[in-house]
Amino acid sequence: MKFTPVSATLALALALALATATSAFAAAPLAGTNAPGFYRVMLGDFEVTALSDGTIDLPFDKLLKQPAAATQKALARNYQSLPTEASVNAFLINTGGKLILVDTGAGSLFGPTLGKLAANIKASGYQPEQIDEILITHLHPDHVGGLAVNSQLVFPNAIVRADQRDTDFWLSQANMDQAPADGKGFFQGAMASLTPYAAAQHLKPFSGDTELAPGVRATASYGHTPGHTIYTFESKGKKLVLVGDLIHVAAVQLAYPEVTIGFDSDAKSAAASRAKVFQALAKDGTLVGAAHLSFPGLGHLRADGKGYDWLPVSYSQLR
Repeated sequence: MKFTPVSATLALALALALATATSAFAAAPLAGTNAPGFYRVMLGDFEVTALSDGTIDLPFDKLLKQPAAATQKALARNYQSLPTEASVNAFLINTGGKLILVDTGAGSLFGPTLGKLAANIKASGYQPEQIDEILITHLHPDHVGGLAVNSQLVFPNAIVRADQRDTDFWLSQANMDQAPADGKGFFQGAMASLTPYAAAQHLKPFSGDTELAPGVRATASYGHTPGHTIYTFESKGKKLVLVGDLIHVAAVQLAYPEVTIGFDSDAKSAAASRAKVFQALAKDGTLVGAAHLSFPGLGHLRADGKGYDWLPVSYSQLR
């Protein structure tokens, strides 16, 4: 092809246009956000929605009860660094008869990277007012902080249930008075979150292993807190077990389930509860939901020697 002055001019114009377009695209600001944090699967006839309250950076080398170097090595092997970004997850189950929320995230108690639960409930297609019951695994602030804002009920129509051992312990002024200074915040968070529901007669504790509704069962797994509880949902032979804080750090506690964390009220009992529950879950192949494993925190445990592998759920379009 022979270049003429006209064709040369057109080529130059095209090149300038492309350069301008490329420059404009390159100058676009970073979006800086992810999609809303919800993920949905079916469990028999039950609809399960995992909900993100956000993430928080934690110094697990200082929190886990093993040498810091061992924690650092395990995290590095899993391409994680310190502090480590940890998920805070909750789970919403529609049984057809009830809409049940398990745990409520941190609300405003743990800083600006958390407190996204209510927004993600709405993004998932539900409203806080629709929730019938809230089951609390334990009364630590990152599990109850989303219950109330400025003493107002976020879930005005919900009955809140938790093990009596936890409500007796964490809602006790005498226990808070005796707690060390760095532990008083746990009591204050529980009181601020639960007291409005107690005043409205919406707080209904239970004791130990309890059938809470058709297909919904509470099982004591004490240790992390005095009344730490796991919840089993079952429909058409399919089971989901929500294990709360039986595990915090997959990179460490899957391979070494005996490693405990500084948040445990009774470390020996916490380790024993994890060993008992994990062994049963791996044997049965039960679907597991965990509060602090990477969102959506849903998967299966598979025994691997003295430890476990975590097999996250595959993406589903709910066919």
